[in-house]
Amino acid sequence: MHSHELVQRLDVIAAEQLGVHLPAHVVDQLPAQGITVFSVTDDASDTAAFSERYGFGLEDCANTIVIRYKKEGAEHYAAVVSLGSLRLDINGAVKAALGAQRLSFARREAAVEHSGMEFGGITAFGLPDDWRILVDAAVMERTQIVMGAGVRAAKLLLSPDVLRQWPRCEVAALTLPAE
Repeated sequence: MHSHELVQRLDVIAAEQLGVHLPAHVVDQLPAQGITVFSVTDDASDTAAFSERYGFGLEDCANTIVIRYKKEGAEHYAAVVSLGSLRLDINGAVKAALGAQRLSFARREAAVEHSGMEFGGITAFGLPDDWRILVDAAVMERTQIVMGAGVRAAKLLLSPDVLRQWPRCEVAALTLPAE
């Protein structure tokens, strides 16, 4: 299926309507060009269900995972963007990229509270300024990716180039080789 046919099947949210659907801090940080925002039904917002319903492969679905880590005695948060089809190398590559002494997945409540977003819809855009945002190198190899939009009822469709050009994004190899 070609991407324009795919976009026609999506329930696209017009730019002037974004503030109605997405958290304001997400809208504020979204790049002006290159992102299509569309609505999804709540039962299809989790990656596997979404993939099946909308016809995107898991390898095109990028999840944003919140990590809590200790570095130089202080506690920090970071976001890691990786494809739904790959496993993060949390205790190896991610730990090394962050220079962390210890790290863990943030608790659900903490991820929601600190990001100001819905669990299952957390996105890289609109996160606090002191968070590092790591993007797995495999994400950059896709033609287009789908990401969360801050709420479960919407998703972002974009080219990885949008992330590459975004100053907050740090690209690194963070996943384990596919088995």
